[in-house]
Amino acid sequence: MLRGDKIAKAKGKLGVLLPGMGAVTTTFIAGVESIRKGLHKPFGSLTQLGTIRLGKRTDKSAPFIKDFVSITDLSDIVFGGWDIFEDDMYAASKNSSVLKPEDLEPIKDFLSSIHPMKAVFDQKYVKNLKPVWFKDLDNKYDLAEALRQDIRDFKEKNGLARVVIVWAASTEAFIKVGDVHQTLESFEQGMKDNHDDIAPSMLYAWAALKEKVPFANGAPNLTTDIPALYELADINNVPLSGKDFKTGQTLMKTIVAPGLKARLLGLNGWFSTNILGNRDGEVLDDPASFKTKEESKLSVLEHILQPDIYPDLYGNFYHKVRINYYPPRGDDKEGWDSIDIFGWMGYPMQIKIDFLCRDSILAAPILLDLALFMDLASRADMGGIQEWLSFYFKSPMVAPELNPEHDLFIQQAKLKNTLRYMMEEEQVTHLGIEYYEK
Repeated sequence: MLRGDKIAKAKGKLGVLLPGMGAVTTTFIAGVESIRKGLHKPFGSLTQLGTIRLGKRTDKSAPFIKDFVSITDLSDIVFGGWDIFEDDMYAASKNSSVLKPEDLEPIKDFLSSIHPMKAVFDQKYVKNLKPVWFKDLDNKYDLAEALRQDIRDFKEKNGLARVVIVWAASTEAFIKVGDVHQTLESFEQGMKDNHDDIAPSMLYAWAALKEKVPFANGAPNLTTDIPALYELADINNVPLSGKDFKTGQTLMKTIVAPGLKARLLGLNGWFSTNILGNRDGEVLDDPASFKTKEESKLSVLEHILQPDIYPDLYGNFYHKVRINYYPPRGDDKEGWDSIDIFGWMGYPMQIKIDFLCRDSILAAPILLDLALFMDLASRADMGGIQEWLSFYFKSPMVAPELNPEHDLFIQQAKLKNTLRYMMEEEQVTHLGIEYYEK
């Protein structure tokens, strides 16, 4: 890992390639272009609006993160990607019905100029979508090689210095780690043999890592979370992060659950239900895809509350998660939580949360931050799993022997301390005793 002045500066254009160019991606791209034109501000983005404390509180030094580390300027970002529908980004934005016409019209020409490349797609893994724009090849290895060529062509055509890929496509059917995933050799042979346990998202990840392009997984798919791709990331020293963008209901859990644990308030049960009507909701209406999402959402409370350490408080709580496809709601998701807690002398209490959120509005700044931070990691020579980016994910990738950290506030501290470490600044521990010592 490089540190301080040795980290390469963010010079030249950065290509951001996105598998899946639906509601989340179009909202992200439209938002960045609107910000570049001065029409909106980058609300929700740590790289654009976040600050970082340096030194002691009395030093009163808190620069913007984008001024502290070398972050690619928004004017230097070039967008591209793949999708199973041929619509340009303006048509896709209108179809997604996330943004108002008055926000789309000023950037219509820009959005209309972005056309998706043909996707790699197999309906076996996403049953509720019917593709019309996809690569017509029978062999998975050949499909992955075609993706590599897409990356090279995109980089050359746009005169790019660097490229990152952020998966923003649908949740795939649940897959367990198997023999085919254990080594790079077995995985590449599995691609040639069209092995059923190699999903399309894995082909994108393999192609990215082969091209030495950082890859972030925004869905709960297995994708990069397998030994074979860890091996490839290590060989080529490429950053990996994931998985599943932390938006909506899980965001609330990672805020509320640490508070309950901090105050040692017990939990009897946590019932969560969601209604949403966008493409994500349609995909998750299939039980196989929902299983993948459920695994991601259920793990959060177990890891935060540590029932093995606090059996009296959290050793026997009931946790239920439901997702319901409801087309009239569109991208305006509703996450409803009914939480049964207990306190002093075991007396019961309740918390009710009704989060009327907008899925793509919450996800868009995550895409921006991940693209910029993954590019930073690559320039800092930080290959492999980027645990410091757990802040953005429901089911963070960590080294195989570790439990993930889900507490949002610990995740934020980890992220900022990593930036301080990169720039050879003192870590902030929040001890504070030095202000009172005589």
